[in-house]
Amino acid sequence: MKKQNKILFIIILSFFQNGWAQDSLKISAQEFIAVVKNYHPLALKYQLQNTMAQSEITKARGSFDPILGGKIGEKNIDGTQYYEQKNIELGIPTWYGIDLTASYNYLDGQKLNSSDTKGGLYQMGITIPLAKNLLYDKRRAMLDQAKFALKMTEAEQTVLTNDLLLNAENTYWEWVQSFEVYRLQTKAVEINKNRLDLTQKTFEYGERAAIDTVEALSQLQSFELQQREAYLNFVKNTQQLQLFLWKDKQELYEISQLIYPADNLSEHTAYSDFEFLLDELQTKTTDNHLSILYYTQKHSILESERKLKWQSLLPKADFTYNFFNKENYSADYLPLFDNNFQYGLKLEIPVFQREARANHQIAKIKIEQNQLDTQLKKRELDTKIETYKNEVLNYHAQIDLSQNNLVNYQKLLAAEETKYSNGESSLFLINSRENKVIDAQEKFISIKTKFLKSFNKLKWMKENFSL
Repeated sequence: MKKQNKILFIIILSFFQNGWAQDSLKISAQEFIAVVKNYHPLALKYQLQNTMAQSEITKARGSFDPILGGKIGEKNIDGTQYYEQKNIELGIPTWYGIDLTASYNYLDGQKLNSSDTKGGLYQMGITIPLAKNLLYDKRRAMLDQAKFALKMTEAEQTVLTNDLLLNAENTYWEWVQSFEVYRLQTKAVEINKNRLDLTQKTFEYGERAAIDTVEALSQLQSFELQQREAYLNFVKNTQQLQLFLWKDKQELYEISQLIYPADNLSEHTAYSDFEFLLDELQTKTTDNHLSILYYTQKHSILESERKLKWQSLLPKADFTYNFFNKENYSADYLPLFDNNFQYGLKLEIPVFQREARANHQIAKIKIEQNQLDTQLKKRELDTKIETYKNEVLNYHAQIDLSQNNLVNYQKLLAAEETKYSNGESSLFLINSRENKVIDAQEKFISIKTKFLKSFNKLKWMKENFSL
């Protein structure tokens, strides 16, 4: 079974190498990010959250919708008509807690209550809260909180979407890194195959010792193992990349052909743009970060809740006035308290106010907790920004050092090869120098990847600042 797996791996590797330049698909970082942004389920889910928050505003506005109602009824026993009733009414809630009503009621029958008015009766009324719910009430609080929640959700979903795109972009560059390492190892294998062929020929001509062929073969086998390990790592990173690739209708994109990065680590604009990014972030304040805007809107929601709870500390005093006019009679409503009217005053005062005081205290504590959360978030953001800045500057400096180090190792290898051709060195020393060069090249690739990932962290951090 192991032998079969080994053979299958060799076949796949051979297919990969043979198909390097044909029947392959290339994707750039920009194209990849566009696919993630438009088709990834999480990105779409975040968009739906914003839509849901907008629907919550519509729902809250429903508390101010006029209400139209009607009623019809009749009671008749043993031929006696107790009553016949027809009623239609309209209720209009207003922003300031005042309710307006208008209705038409027709009543007739032989068994009516003495307080009922026979015939058609028009009514217009108003209910005014004199204390509780006058300055603020549940309807206004629900609408205010829904508006704040929309801004809160938009800020949160923008941050989450940018985090998704950051994760996706860094996954792309890790994939590029694994591909470049694989190409490096593949090139080393080709060089050592040629070196082995040359060593075997010189041995056959009697110019080299037999041990040199063993040395060359050992080096080749070592690089072949590293090549296969690099290929396996590239395949794993390709699979990680595939997790971000989706098609329309939330279908997972299945990679059915060879896929390669269209970008490489050396040609990224970050090497020239990172200083501009650092300067731009220097002028930003975390007060304008969307993560802080999230807490700011949450504070507004909690403050709205506190204002609503404070209303519960006030006595409930509602004044209601209704004006009546009988059908087929001319209107007679002035003075208001002279004829054709009804009024009422309702007063409720909880004696100890324990529930209201406790609710108001809890609301204030929640505001204090949110303020502490805001301070912690600001500190976290400041720390992240400074950390990413230091990473970018440090890795950029390391790139220059690593490149110089690589150039020096390449010079040493070239010198060793010259000495070897003059019979002044050995294949062992060449292999040792070559191993140093390969290690330096992999280190150089790794540092460039780390620099780009840190640059992306700063770039997407900048995207989280509100305009």
